Amino acid sequence: MNPVIPGTTLAIHPERFPDAVTDLPAASTRHAVLAGGCFWCVEAVYLNLEGVVAVTSGYAGGAPSTANYEAVCTGTTGHAEVVDIEYDSNVISYGELLKVFFSVAHDPTQKDRQGNDRGTQYRSAIFFQSDEEKAVAEAYIQQLEAIGAFTAPIVTTLEPLEQFYPGEAYHQDFARRNPQQGYIRAIAMPKVEKLIHAFPDKLKGDA
Repeated sequence: MNPVIPGTTLAIHPERFPDAVTDLPAASTRHAVLAGGCFWCVEAVYLNLEGVVAVTSGYAGGAPSTANYEAVCTGTTGHAEVVDIEYDSNVISYGELLKVFFSVAHDPTQKDRQGNDRGTQYRSAIFFQSDEEKAVAEAYIQQLEAIGAFTAPIVTTLEPLEQFYPGEAYHQDFARRNPQQGYIRAIAMPKVEKLIHAFPDKLKGDA
């Protein structure tokens, strides 16, 4: 199994990534909060998945008083740009969301950055809401490390979710509303195309 480009840490064969051996049981609607760089891009990926009810871009990890874009961009608030994914766990599982997170949505080997976006607000993080979620995430990271899924160590942090703060209205559904914006064309759309190619069976009918 060689799901990476030699000399890089980016997955080129996400369809080869393993399913999570440990997963949460199906229980109707759940929420997952993930940080993988710019929330526009992560949101754009997850909105295409069957079973995902809604995706909200926002902030987690810091204080309520600094949960706004201007403050978070300073990189000093403790917040990360995150997405809150509301999903029907009878259709798509937490483990499947993590599979997409690690294989398509971002590069989990870049510490406090994604590409040219640098700062702790762009860190790779899973904000768990229960011990069960934490255990599933830990087990999946161990799976990926065991098979050498990346040529560098996974640096994704597991952080307890104290509070999710929805982002400003203009950040929501940004990629769909601004498909010709330069950043979206260069960063978000290649991830969406990768998702479509790798996981066609997981897409919504209109994706």
